[in-house]
This record gives sequence, C-alpha cells and structure tokens, in this order.
Amino acid sequence: MKPTQEHLSYLLRLADNALILGQRNAEWCGHGPVLEEDIALTNLSLDLIGQARMLYQHAAQLETELTGFAKQEDDYAFWRDEFAFRNWTLVELPHYGPTAGTTAAERDYAVTIVRNFLYSALMVEVWQALAQSTDETLAAIAAKSVKEAHYHLHHARDWLVRFGDGTEESHRRAQAALDYLVPYMNEIFKRDTLEDTVAAAGTGVTMADLKDAWQATVSDALAEATLTAPVGGAFESTGKFGHHSEHMSYLLGEMQGLARQHPGATW
Repeated sequence: MKPTQEHLSYLLRLADNALILGQRNAEWCGHGPVLEEDIALTNLSLDLIGQARMLYQHAAQLETELTGFAKQEDDYAFWRDEFAFRNWTLVELPHYGPTAGTTAAERDYAVTIVRNFLYSALMVEVWQALAQSTDETLAAIAAKSVKEAHYHLHHARDWLVRFGDGTEESHRRAQAALDYLVPYMNEIFKRDTLEDTVAAAGTGVTMADLKDAWQATVSDALAEATLTAPVGGAFESTGKFGHHSEHMSYLLGEMQGLARQHPGATW
C-alpha cells in the first residue's frame, strides 16, 4: 500500500481521539467514586492509550516513508502543539458540565460515563468497519480494538442505565450530561474531505455512514435508562480541524510537561 498524506492524517485523528480520552479517563486514577470504578477507569484508559500507541507507531512508519524523516510515537504524543492535534472536541472536555464554574470544580461521574458511552457506542462501529480496511495493519489494530470497545460500551451502558433509572439525583445528573455532551456529536458526524477520501480508497470509513447504527445503540440504552435524547441543534465544535476548546491547552500542559522538561531522556 502506497502511503498518502490523507491516510496518515486519518490515522492521527483516530490516535488523537484515543490518546486524549485516555488521558481524561486517567484523571480518575486514585479518585474514583468507589475502588472498583477507580480500577475500571484506569483499565479503560490503558486500553485507549494502547490503541493510540499502535496507531501512532503505524503513522510513524507511514510518515517516514512519505518524508524520509524518521518518526516515533512519542513525537506525536509529546512534541506536537495544540493545533496539530485533530481529536474531536468531545474527548477533551473536562469531567464536569457547563455550569460548574471553574476548572477546579468537582468532577461529575455522570459526565464521564455519558461521554464514554457516546464514544464507545460509535467506536464499536468504527473498529468493526475498519477491520475490513485495505490497510492490513490498521485492520489488525481494529480487530484488537473492537474487543476493547465492546467492553467499554458494556461498562458505560450499564452505568448509564443505573444512573438514569436510579435515584432522582442520578437521573438528573445523567440527563444533564446528555444535554451537555450530545451536541458535540455534530462535529463527529459532519462529513469532511479527509474521511471521504480514505473511505473512497478503502482504507478508512466516514463517521456519517455509521450514524444510524450509533443512533440505534444510543436510543435503545436511553429507553432502558428512562432518559430523553436532546433535541438536535446547529452547534458544531471544530476539534478535528485543530480548533479546540479552552480546555485542550491545560490537558496538553499536564500530559506533555514531563517530556518537555527533560527532552531526550530515556526511561
């Protein structure tokens, strides 16, 4: 397979999504609401970062072929600035809703669960489709990742139903998280040239083509959870084009700080 810039960019978009959500979920390590969930979120984070590593390693090989300059996975994670990251805005948001007030606000586990549910419900479809990619390396990564995504979906869906069909307070928090996060899916399902190009080449898939399957999974879970899907709006975030929320720079500062303080260090 002859590498193209579009294919490289697509791999990096997938990897950036996994890395940034993995970083967000890792923030619960040592702070989970109960010990079991502390461990569960840490494992989910490790799965996502593992997916990112495989994708970055593959991207590094492709970029080396394209440019002749050797690349490594750490170059993508620690040595790119904010604009170079092309993850969806959904995955970079902190663990609290829009009315919390400050970045020091208490985390809301409902926001974490709803985001993981919305993301994993889509990624199950994405990885299943990419397992048929003409890029054999990407297909192998997808075949491994879909198993993890199924577990992530099971975990998030179970908690979504518990929250929605639980107490008055848990229902309120879950509904508020849905109302806050679902509009960020508009960015994800908006068609763009990059996805259309790799889909036409047989190496990738467009998220818009997976929306119906994602919606069926979401609708089924919301019905069981006695939650209401928010009414769609025109809002579109722009993370996948490099224009991020105000939260992204803080996340990268924490994630990249050690590597940038000690460039060239080995561990």
